[in-house]
Amino acid sequence: MPLRGLTTPRAAGLAGVAFALLFSTSLALLRSVTPEDPLAGAPWTEDAGGRVRVALSLMPFAGIAFLWFIGVIRDQLGELEDRFFASVFLGSGLLFLAMVFVSMGVAGALLAGISTGGRVYTGDTVSFGRAVMLQVGNVYALRMAGVFMISLGTIWLRTGLMPRWLAAATYVFAAVLLLVINLSLWIGLVFPVWVLGVSLLILARQRRAPTGVPVA
Repeated sequence: MPLRGLTTPRAAGLAGVAFALLFSTSLALLRSVTPEDPLAGAPWTEDAGGRVRVALSLMPFAGIAFLWFIGVIRDQLGELEDRFFASVFLGSGLLFLAMVFVSMGVAGALLAGISTGGRVYTGDTVSFGRAVMLQVGNVYALRMAGVFMISLGTIWLRTGLMPRWLAAATYVFAAVLLLVINLSLWIGLVFPVWVLGVSLLILARQRRAPTGVPVA
């Protein structure tokens, strides 16, 4: 059987859409039961625990979709990829994903504190756990997402691979994640919205391109 080179399937462009939907849903569920102040009361009830369980079950699939999204972006770059910017782009993307998983792992550990009788961790334990979860998820993970966006926006600006307005919008969204993420937990939804927009643009370009012709 003759060997054939691998090509990126067109359906891979849907990875960003899948990530945006799964990640935003998981994030919204988690944020809806987590107070802005981790030291506040309101320990997770059984009803809140149900939403956290759904969020935890969706996030691994969001992570898988994000890896595919990174692959789609690198395929778009092709020979235009620069090793310096590619290292920052890939490293920040993987760090973002790793820290999101750590944050969700802490949430899962807190959820495991719900016993069969419906009791939960109380006092310092739940406050510490939520503080760790929010610090890793907001202060570090989403700021890595901002670095991911800045590196990609710079690549687009220098190569002309994407419209200049998209590169400019990417810088604006990245600045929001880097500078004002602490104002509200909901600001983190900026990242999946950006990924969704980029993915839809890539899919539109793929649809217009003839079969077998690489999309520039």
